[in-house]
Amino acid sequence: MAAKKAYPLRLREDILEAVARWADDDLRSVNGQIEFILRDALWRAGRLRRPETDTSDEAETEG
Repeated sequence: MAAKKAYPLRLREDILEAVARWADDDLRSVNGQIEFILRDALWRAGRLRRPETDTSDEAETEG
C-alpha cells in the first residue's frame, strides 16, 4: 500500500455536506470518500493507472 500524506483541504460547506451524505450511503468516512472520488477521476482522465491487483472498492462491485 502506498504511503498516505496528510493534506489540509478547504471545501465549500455544501460540497462537504454532499460528500458526507455520499460517504454515509457508501459506508465510508468522508476522507475515504474524497480519496475514492479523486482516484476515480484520475483513473478516468488517464492520469493514474489501476494497480495490477485491484483492491479498490470498485473491484468489489464489478462482476
